[in-house]
This record gives sequence, C-alpha cells and structure tokens, in this order.
Amino acid sequence: MVIEEFGGPEVFVEREVATPEPGINQVRIRVVASSVNPIETKIRAGLVKTGPAMPAILNGDVSGVVDSIGPGVSDFNVGDEVFGCAGGVRGWQGALADYMIADTRLLARRTRKIGLSLEECAALPLVFMTAWTALVERARLGSGEHVLVHGGAGGVGHVAIQIARHLGARVATTVSSQEKARIAEQLGADDIIFYGDEDVQSYKDRLTQAKGFDLVFDTVGGANLDRSIEATAISGRLCSINTRSTHDLTQMHAKNLTLHVIFRSVPLLYGVGMDDQPRLMAALTDMLEKDAVCPLLDPERFRFVDVGKAHAYLESGRATGKLLLLR
Repeated sequence: MVIEEFGGPEVFVEREVATPEPGINQVRIRVVASSVNPIETKIRAGLVKTGPAMPAILNGDVSGVVDSIGPGVSDFNVGDEVFGCAGGVRGWQGALADYMIADTRLLARRTRKIGLSLEECAALPLVFMTAWTALVERARLGSGEHVLVHGGAGGVGHVAIQIARHLGARVATTVSSQEKARIAEQLGADDIIFYGDEDVQSYKDRLTQAKGFDLVFDTVGGANLDRSIEATAISGRLCSINTRSTHDLTQMHAKNLTLHVIFRSVPLLYGVGMDDQPRLMAALTDMLEKDAVCPLLDPERFRFVDVGKAHAYLESGRATGKLLLLR
C-alpha cells in the first residue's frame, strides 16, 4: 500500500513493487503485521516532511519472519521471528508491503518467553522506545518519584504508565472517561485525573500538596504543553513528544525546569543514535519476557488494504491504545 500524493486517508492505493534485497547488516522480513502511529497520519497528510520518496510505503512498526540475510549479518537467521520499528521515513521503506528491509540494530527476536503473538508484537516498538527514551534515557525517572503521564489510554501514554510503574514511580495520568480510567488503573496508574473536569491547580493541590510533579510526560502537545509546565514541580523535568508549536517559556524559566523533546525518527533520518537502538530493543524484550508490559489494543482490526480506514479511525479520536494492521 503506497501513497503517491499527500492528502486524506483515501490517498492509499495498492501497487506492485520490486521485491527489495537486503544490504550490508540488513535482513529482509516477510511482513506479518504493523501498527498505526500518529506520525504516519501526519506524513500521509504532508504535515511532516520526513516520509519516504513517492510512491511512499509508510509505517515503521513491523513484525514478521526473516526471509533473507545480507552481508555481515551474524545475529539473525532465516526463519527468526522478529519485531521492531525499522522504516517508513525518508530513505527507508515502510512495513505496508509483503517484504521489508531492516537494519538489524532496529530488530529484536520474539523469544519463547514472550507471551504475545507475533502480530501483537508489532504494536509496541515505536511507542515503547518513545516512552523509554523519555522516562529512562532523558528524564532518569527514579523509584518513589511522582510522574504525570498525559493521555494514559493513548498509544505512548499506556506504555509510559507501565514503564513508570516498573521503575517504582507513583503514576498519575489524565483520561477523558470512566472507561479509560479503568484501563489506566489496570495498567498500573495510581492517580486518575479527568482533564475535562479538573484544572491543573486543582489536581496539583489534590495529588501533590500544590508542589507539582517531579516529572511530567506530555504526549498531547499544543496547549497541553503549557498545562504541563504548570503541573511540573520547581526544578522538575518535562518531556514532550509533540512540540511543533509556539509557547511562552517564561514560567518554565521561572521554575527552573528541564525540557526534553523526543523525536524517535532521528536515528533513521540522520543515523544519529543508531548504535543505541539495540539497547532499547533489549529493554523492550526484557519487559516482555517479565510480562511487565503489554500493548493496549483497540478491538478494531484492519488489513493492510484497509490502512486508509485505519487512519480515518485514528484521526476520529475513537481509538483506544494502538491500532493493529494485519497483512
């Protein structure tokens, strides 16, 4: 499934393309599944100029079976079940195809200790690496700290709750409904905030004695970044995955805050940090083997040929957690 122009979900079309061949330190994956992330809707619409050349094959998350091995590969074998976030941006074909080429640094094996199906593994790589980079690599979240995760039933948010809980933090999260509150609590959230009913000062008073949170993880962006600044404690840390907007940072300066911006496409786009990716995939594998993280999957399922419908569903705001795409 490709896009030949930017536009709405209807721009996806089915095309025959040449079967790719793996290069040095690459493998070819016979694709089984992928999942939809908000970045792909932005690439499709032309709002983010980081997509592959037209006709573009999108989607970074992938799971499948190694089909062919390129020169220099010693850590994967034909027949291995693998998963990762390995393409769908400039210079890298995405997963919406029968076959996908991937750098081995971006992949992990589905071991026998992992209880998820191979298809379900496709839902986690991008959101896990995003949340892990924010909470662990950048913010150094520690046991006993109080963290606020915005959007606890969303794609990145629901994984961030599980990672923070795994690290021994106290976790607060914002949700929009009782059903999403129930989900967030099942994932490990200690404190629930209905953001439509309670302003920042109110939940700061209720949950932190007005001090604010040690760490705030903003997965929403826009005006919510301003609310996140307000919610963060003096000398606290703020992480965001959506900062394509303009803000007055006066309060951030006054409170001596640290802001970490996470853009997970950087390793693929620029090659910076590629050697760090195996460590992130190892962290994901470790948590999966310990049954410490699982994907929150929306009950709706889509085939690759219906990827346009999946984009429309995600953009409607009705999705909970991740949307799985099956080839």
